[in-house]
Amino acid sequence: MPSPATNAPLIELDVDPLWGQGTDWEALAVRAAEAAAAVAPELAHDNLLVSLVLADDEEVRALNRQWRAKDSATNVLSFPMLSREEVLHAAADERASGMLGDVIVAHGVCSREASDKGVTLADHVAHLIIHGLLHLAGLDHEQGSEEAEAMEALETKALAIMGVADPYCSAA
Repeated sequence: MPSPATNAPLIELDVDPLWGQGTDWEALAVRAAEAAAAVAPELAHDNLLVSLVLADDEEVRALNRQWRAKDSATNVLSFPMLSREEVLHAAADERASGMLGDVIVAHGVCSREASDKGVTLADHVAHLIIHGLLHLAGLDHEQGSEEAEAMEALETKALAIMGVADPYCSAA
């Protein structure tokens, strides 16, 4: 059942048991969606649905191999179902609805990255959910440094709303 979020896409969450019960993943996902919507107004509508899967590395590896021809697990995959224009249309018309897409996060990769960065797994996952949602909204970071900087700025602002430190700032 989709989680209730206000002014943000609805999140339908599937959590692999290996993620454990120490964190309320649904509440974290809703907070991340709300923070993403606060910085990307095209996401500030509950007429869009997102499938969020907290998976194991092997599932992410298989998806990455199938859809991106990369035979390795990665931290997060995003599969948009709508074009940027369709997202903007849905944002402008509250009667429009649709499946925004899928975000899949790999447990082992994320756990290692969080440890390497010295951050909590929950904070790192919040960052990756926001990152994935921005991709679903049609934003990209692979087209050049300007796009990457713009996307990073939005991620940083969204994380600040959640009280999470800037993941791109090097700690001294």
